[in-house]
Formats: sequence, structure tokens, C-alpha cells
Amino acid sequence: MKIKSFFFLQLILICFINSAIAQTDISFKFSVLVSPQMKQQFVKGGRLLFHLTSVNDKEPRSSSQVTIGVTQTDWDGANSFTIDTKNKNVLINGVDKLKNHLAEKYYCQVVYKQNITDGNENVAGNLFSNVDSFILTNKVKSTLSLQSIIPANVIIEHRFVKSVEITSKYLSDFFGSPRKLKAAVLLPSGYFDNPNKEYPICYRAPGLNGRATAVNGMMGRKDFTDWWFSKEAPQVIYVFLDSQGPYGDSYQVDSENNGPCGKALTEELIPTIENLVHYQPTSKKRYLAGASTGGWIAVGLQVFYPDFFDGTWAYSPDPIDFEHYGLIDIYHDETIFYNKFGYLQPGKRTTNGEPTYSMKDWIHSENTISRTGDYRVSGGQFGAYNAVFGPKGADGLPSLMFDPITGKIDHEVAKQWEKYDLKKLLEKNWSTLGPKLQGKIWIWTGDMDGLYSNVATRYFKKYLDSTTNPKSDAKISFTPMAGHTAEWNDKAVITMVAEKAAQKK
Repeated sequence: MKIKSFFFLQLILICFINSAIAQTDISFKFSVLVSPQMKQQFVKGGRLLFHLTSVNDKEPRSSSQVTIGVTQTDWDGANSFTIDTKNKNVLINGVDKLKNHLAEKYYCQVVYKQNITDGNENVAGNLFSNVDSFILTNKVKSTLSLQSIIPANVIIEHRFVKSVEITSKYLSDFFGSPRKLKAAVLLPSGYFDNPNKEYPICYRAPGLNGRATAVNGMMGRKDFTDWWFSKEAPQVIYVFLDSQGPYGDSYQVDSENNGPCGKALTEELIPTIENLVHYQPTSKKRYLAGASTGGWIAVGLQVFYPDFFDGTWAYSPDPIDFEHYGLIDIYHDETIFYNKFGYLQPGKRTTNGEPTYSMKDWIHSENTISRTGDYRVSGGQFGAYNAVFGPKGADGLPSLMFDPITGKIDHEVAKQWEKYDLKKLLEKNWSTLGPKLQGKIWIWTGDMDGLYSNVATRYFKKYLDSTTNPKSDAKISFTPMAGHTAEWNDKAVITMVAEKAAQKK
């Protein structure tokens, strides 16, 4: 009995200790220095982001489990700056993950997000420190030095890859400073042997915040290059677009905040590319493809420019119906944080339907990484949506469609998103758009999409199925239990593009 009592008391003690640790208020105080070699690279007004992780095989900035963010507009980098998480202006995301991990080793790194032409963090021009480590205690103190600058991305050098970069007059005039557009062109295997041949061309829109350097990864895959340079490979010019924007992904369309991106794409970048590769616009073999954000772009550009593009292939597009913006109806719901039943609104799920991330947590994470302390300039998914679809605010930054703390929807702003609601666009303009879109829309979505984007696609299809004069021939399919972009495949897309182009004589 005494032995049993001893183990019982020990169990109680362990439970007490674990409970105490779980309730521990962990605080951080980091000092940041700007190294002498980075002094001239430093720009005032950036966002300091501290990343913590228990993983040691990747830098914390690319494997962050906890992020701490603060903007100190008057810090000039001449002296050190101290971040104290007890300061109400300092935002911290993921600190709950540290409960029960006292005395364990963590790795840390600081990034200084100062490039205002690119809303993302790990991009050219931002500064970062070396990785340091500490043992987690109730009060963590550390000093880190900004010692390096992130270099610009470089397109791979290859005979069949052409790098394109132009200064856009439209975007430069809009922002009042030079702005560039980039792309990478992958030429078909027979291009140099048949320079006068008429090739179809397909513009590949990237996923969220994707870059033209995606071609590098493709060319680094032996299974792809063996196929691409085989005799069986389709002869298609494949163009990798770049979606860099000051608030995150530009979505390649004109907007009040990002400027005339669609006009710059169709009137400046695409003509430059097509002149370079000798594409003949009269062949009417100019296509689009993309997945996720790229899927929205592929459908959106086809709808906005129905005569310019000749067909689109979209996988798991972002919501193309804003009454089903994930599980949110932006026009009628009161908040994006709670659903009409009073439960936390989920933003992500597994293919089994288990919610993994709430909208409330998602927006808090974007607030943390944004220099304004709200998601407007986060560079993340909702920062990008908000900038692309919404109006410009009085302060020159995007207007907030919903409150970053409460999630309450501003329906006056939401109403202005309608011009990018692709289902509403078709509903209002089917008599003119319908005939121009015949034979041009192909969409695939998994019915257990991890971002709930399949819901909007379902209602988009429901509308198209109801159309008359003409009856839509859009091909929209769903795979049960499949997740976000699960069936995206460049080979499959290129093959379908080639097959469609072959039907045109």
C-alpha cells in the first residue's frame, strides 16, 4: 500500500508540475544590432521578425514555430534595439506551442523586413541574422545581429530557358518609381531545330507569392527533363509568370492598390515574350494554367480577357465566388472569425475534415508579420486578397475588409470586392462573356480541399450549369477526398494544352 501511495503521490506531483509549466508566462527580450557591413543597407521603418523553432535542420526563418513581430519606425539601426514581449506593441504568434517545453533547446533568428516593393519576408533586400540557440526558460534573453542581406533570385542558365525582365511603364507611373516585371520561358525541345514552326504558348501562373524561378526546380527534376527533351514531349512554349507585389501576390490583375498589373501583363510583358519567341497571336493558341492562387489567376485572366486568352486550366483555384470565401459569405456574414452557429470559423482542414487552423489564428499570424501590425501589408494570403480585391484607404494603404482584431466585416468595403467575384461577373455579363468563354474553361478541385476552396467552385459550377444562350461547356470536375492541388501536374497540363492546340488548324 505504501508503494502504491508513493506512486500515486508522484503522479499527482508530475501532474502539478506539468500544469504549472502549462500556465507559465514565458517572456522574451531580444536585442538587435545592425552589423557594420549592413549599416548602409538598412532602411528605416521595417518589421523586425523573430523566429523560434525546435527544428535544427532548417533556418528558423523557413521553419518558424513561434514568431515575434514589432515595427519601430524611429529606429535608425545606429544603436541596438530591444524587443520585449511584455510591450503591448509587440505581437507574438504561436507562444502556446512552447507550453510544456521548458528546459528544451530552441533555435532563433531575426529577419528585418524592409523591402516595401515585395510584401514577403524571405525576399531580396531584407536583412537577417545568423542562427543562434538558447535553452527555453520563463524569461529568455538574447542578442542577435543583422549580418546578411537576402540576394535577388536568379533564373537558371540553360539553352532552353530564357529569362525576361522589363521595366513596366504602367506600374512605374502608378508607383512613381521604376517597377519591373519578370518571367522565365521554357522552350520546347524542337524549338531550335524548327525555328519557323508555330508553337502554342501557355502562361503558368504561380501559387501564392510564386516566382518565375519555379523553372529552376522544374529543370532540376530528372523525370521532367527526360520527358521534356524526349521525342514524345508536347511542343509547347511554357512561360513561368512572377507574382511579386508590394502587399503580397499581385494576382496579375488591375487593382487600386497594386496598380494596373493586368494591363502591364497583357500589353507589356506578354508582347515582349511573344516577340522574343516568335509566337504568332493570330494562331489563337495562347493559354493559361495554374494551381491554388495560380488557379484563380488562370480563371480570372480568362474571364477578364476573354478574347486575349484561348483557354485555361485551373486546379484548386482560390475562391472564385465570394459568397463562399472559404466558408465565409463576405456580403452577409458579420465576422470572419465565427460562423453563424457561433463556432470558431476554420480556415484549414485535413482531407478527413478535421479543422487544423482557425481564421482567427490565421489573421493573427498575418498581423504579427506585417509592419502595420495588421494583415494589410503582411504579404500573406489575406493581405494579398485584401490589397488585390479592395479599395485604397485614406492613408494610401489597402482598406481593411474586416477588422484585424475582431474579424468584423466592413460591408461597404466587401461590396467593392464584387468586381473580382468571378461568379458574379459571369452572372451579370453572361450574354457577352458566355459566347467568348465557350471551349475555354477547365477546372479541377479536390472535394476535401484543405482551404475549403472547393465550396466556391461547387457554386461556380452550379451557376455555369444553369446558363443558357449559350449553355456553358466549361469542364469542371471534383475528386472525392482529394486535397488542395492534389492532382496538379505540369506534364498533364502541358499535354492537355498541346492536345487543344492541335485541334486548331
